[in-house]
Amino acid sequence: MNNPKLIREKYEETRDALVNKKTSLALIEDYKQRDELWRSEGIALDELRHQRKRLMPKGKPTSEQLESLKDTSEKIKVKQELVSELDKECQDLALSIPNVPDRSAPIGTSEDENVEVSKWGQLPDFKFVPKDHETLGVQLGMFDLKTAAKITGSRFVIYKNKGAKLERALINFMLDTHSKAGYEEILPPAIVHEDSMRGTGQLPKFAHDSFKIEETPYWLSPTAEVQVTNMERDNVIEEENLPRNYVAYAPCFRKEAGTYGKDIRGIFRQHQFNKVELVKFVTPETSMAELEKLTDHAETILRLLKLPYRKVSLCTGDLGFSAAKTYDLEVWFPSQEKYREISSCSNFLDFQARRALIRCRRTNNAQVEYLHTLNGSGLAVGRTFAAILENYQTNEGAIRVPDVLKSYLNLEIIKNEWE
Repeated sequence: MNNPKLIREKYEETRDALVNKKTSLALIEDYKQRDELWRSEGIALDELRHQRKRLMPKGKPTSEQLESLKDTSEKIKVKQELVSELDKECQDLALSIPNVPDRSAPIGTSEDENVEVSKWGQLPDFKFVPKDHETLGVQLGMFDLKTAAKITGSRFVIYKNKGAKLERALINFMLDTHSKAGYEEILPPAIVHEDSMRGTGQLPKFAHDSFKIEETPYWLSPTAEVQVTNMERDNVIEEENLPRNYVAYAPCFRKEAGTYGKDIRGIFRQHQFNKVELVKFVTPETSMAELEKLTDHAETILRLLKLPYRKVSLCTGDLGFSAAKTYDLEVWFPSQEKYREISSCSNFLDFQARRALIRCRRTNNAQVEYLHTLNGSGLAVGRTFAAILENYQTNEGAIRVPDVLKSYLNLEIIKNEWE
């Protein structure tokens, strides 16, 4: 949730920034009008209360005074109901307005206008036509899409044999690496309350893209960002205990509404997938520097795996609902001859903290204020799995095991068992 002062005191600047994020102008104007009406009616309510106080007799009231008090009290009751209704309308509208983009986010309308910040790694120079990860994974018996579809439906996968071991190895490798970097490991529940989804911005905006457990207030978590961020919901953290850094593994669930026909091959876009998430709670003045640190920690996984990738700064039109600034990390997929997203690292400023009431108490003056939250994938495990298959494939259709994973798998190469 944005600071209401942004629209009240810097309306044109805030409006233009939100429009750059493809926010409905009508929504912004509706909120502004409702907020102004709520404040004016609130002032009128206060005036009525003062009026009733002035009408209170010092001695025994006359019938006229009682009648006047009764009339004023009735007006106060009606006005209170109106102010409460307007307040709820303002809150509902505010929950639908995205975070204002940071000034450092490039202005643009789509992913085509994202700005490349850097590249790392040498693209593989195959002397053969590289296969895609689905062909490799199926041929090597590492995963089974058909049986998963029979059990559940499309866009689900069963990892098998060395595929299951590789998925588990990647999770452990990521958790171990981030723990060594100072992140506290969390293993959260996969089901979350609607209050938690609302706190991080998944609700109400993305209800259509998430799985709800019918006739309950519970949802399947779309990302561990929800669980870990809401660990501090309604809390006040002492400044001396910041930053707080968490790393969490969790299965994630998304309907991927609106993406049918996109990335339908393989395991790139699934309804259920594994992800290792990084979450930070920081003081406002350090959040942009902490975003650079968090992004570098996610990049570390790709560098250790020796997977070529690039870092891009998302333009305003491609930013997520809750994000003020985001870096995407995109790993190279030889079969597609393009970089594809494997991590998004975002600074939400105080947007989530306002929704979830997460605050910090300053050490020097005991002042309580909203802190800033950040998160990033460190990394999406299935996409990392797919990238390894494609970048480490051999002419024979085997997969060389990255050096940092050899101790986890006790393997040098993954090939067909009958060879």
